[in-house]
Amino acid sequence: MKRILVTGGTGQIGSELVPALRDIYGSENVVCGGHKRNPSEDLIEAGPYEVVDVVDAKAYAEVVKKYKIDTMYHLPAILSAKAEENPMRAWEVNISGLINALEIAREFKCAIFVPSSIAAFGPDSPKWKTPQDTIQRPRTMYGVTKVTGELLCDYYYFKYGVDARGVRYPGLISYKTLPGGGTTDYAVEIFYEALKNKKYTCYLREDTRMDMMYMPDALKAAIQLMETDPNRLIHRNAFNITAMAFTPKELAEEIKKHIPEFQITYNVDPVRQNIADSWPDMLDDSCAKQEWGWNPEYDLPSMVKDMLEKLSKKLGASY
Repeated sequence: MKRILVTGGTGQIGSELVPALRDIYGSENVVCGGHKRNPSEDLIEAGPYEVVDVVDAKAYAEVVKKYKIDTMYHLPAILSAKAEENPMRAWEVNISGLINALEIAREFKCAIFVPSSIAAFGPDSPKWKTPQDTIQRPRTMYGVTKVTGELLCDYYYFKYGVDARGVRYPGLISYKTLPGGGTTDYAVEIFYEALKNKKYTCYLREDTRMDMMYMPDALKAAIQLMETDPNRLIHRNAFNITAMAFTPKELAEEIKKHIPEFQITYNVDPVRQNIADSWPDMLDDSCAKQEWGWNPEYDLPSMVKDMLEKLSKKLGASY
């Protein structure tokens, strides 16, 4: 039976990954490690919870030792827009925290999942169907930390045999936890505003095409990759995965099919627009499909329908 620790367990991905893992492996076998965000009562009451500052290597290792952890999901990160405000703090959390995690995985012989991001690519990368292996020269600190993280995971595998695996996530959309300072946050905010106010002002141009994924598929990818027979994996780490690519205008049009009176306007934020323009429009996920059977369930229409249904219940808002 796996003994799992999820650090960043109260964040956008972690707060949904922890319950999903507990459903599969048993609540007592999945430790939620949180730090900055206060955990929901569900996360604390449903299974073990520990405060874990991943920059504190000693405290991090103590939790792994205490619960006899054999599988780690290392999720903490300062995201793209926030990282541009405080690049040195982003490096500390995203890289120093990751090195601590990889060292602990080496010492305690743990498998480890480390998410990368579409931000690991830059303006010199092919924009459409970006290949698994191609030029990566990002111009954001978040992107720089993600490329560094990919290389560190490879290094720990080849040097020490650490079973480090990961995916490059596109923008993630979820109704449960608000995002925390990313460039694709508009694709979550727009649903809240559509339900509450029937209008939304978007900080990106209407024609900004971006790669996106609904959270259930993001969770499935992480769990499925970690369950895959390692002999099947050629890349192991930093797999491109994708589900859909759309513009703010296309997302608004899809929402209007359910809320006809919804209106979108635009007030472009140059910082986030520049970040978005430097990223690919859509990744080529053929390696993930071939090596471990990746296959997303949600496209744009099914995501919008489910998102509105779930979020309207959460907010108590009819449409």
